[in-house]
Amino acid sequence: MAYRRLLLPLTGTAAGEAALATALITARIWGSHVHCLHVRVDARDVAPLAGEGLSGAMIEEMMAATERESGERAERVRALFERFTAGLGGVTLADNPDTAAKTEGPTLSFESIAGREEDIVAQTSRLYDMAVVPHPDAGEDVSSSDALHAILFDSGRPVLIAPRTAPADIGTRVCVAWNGTAESAAAVAAALPWLHKASAVRILCADEYQRRGPKAEGIQAYLRWHAIEAEIFPFKPQTREVGAGLLGAARDFGADLLTMGAYSHSRLRQLILGGVTRHVLENAEIPVMMCR
Repeated sequence: MAYRRLLLPLTGTAAGEAALATALITARIWGSHVHCLHVRVDARDVAPLAGEGLSGAMIEEMMAATERESGERAERVRALFERFTAGLGGVTLADNPDTAAKTEGPTLSFESIAGREEDIVAQTSRLYDMAVVPHPDAGEDVSSSDALHAILFDSGRPVLIAPRTAPADIGTRVCVAWNGTAESAAAVAAALPWLHKASAVRILCADEYQRRGPKAEGIQAYLRWHAIEAEIFPFKPQTREVGAGLLGAARDFGADLLTMGAYSHSRLRQLILGGVTRHVLENAEIPVMMCR
């Protein structure tokens, strides 16, 4: 098994170039295709949101402004893609992602379409092995990252969150965050190709992180059935932050990939009270593969 088809939603944030680089590193490892998708705002979606009390002329003006801003953003995203791919060696640009399967080595394609981003990205990613998403922008609330959460909650596919700075490599030393939940089990299953490739694997666990479900020894035995040897490392929260302790343990291991389940508690609870998923999304400096 390998990750042969990767979807990269590009939204025009400052982290887009690092996400492109992260996706390309992944594509070089697996010989896969990266389809970069930009979803433009459809101006027709603005009209129902305008509310009562606005004249037809005012609504038309709002739609025109939306269309203009959406077009400018799409041009910036396309320019980012063209700058990134200019002069790339050993990578084929494919106009049609469906024909890229016949090409040896990594391939890239770009598409810009209009619609509702969260719907299109979630539905499209169901036909890909994994989605790669930019790190939430430093000035952007993590909870507003529509593409990321749409894929996590509505695609059934794993998500690889790129760091703010592109890594040198991915998947040589992998940490598995384990808390016994269905989400963490799904993350381990999705990460099996990475775990087989890794030179070292460590299972990170903590009493404060554990939920109802199998302990770390159980997933360690499961991985042995897949010929993957992994050591168990109980980590300690830092200043009562489980997420900080998790990232610190991954950093101490020299990990270049962390895999974990997302939102074992509800997203609303994590938004209000904070949580491990949110802390990792905001603060991770290495690629993080999440499943829900």
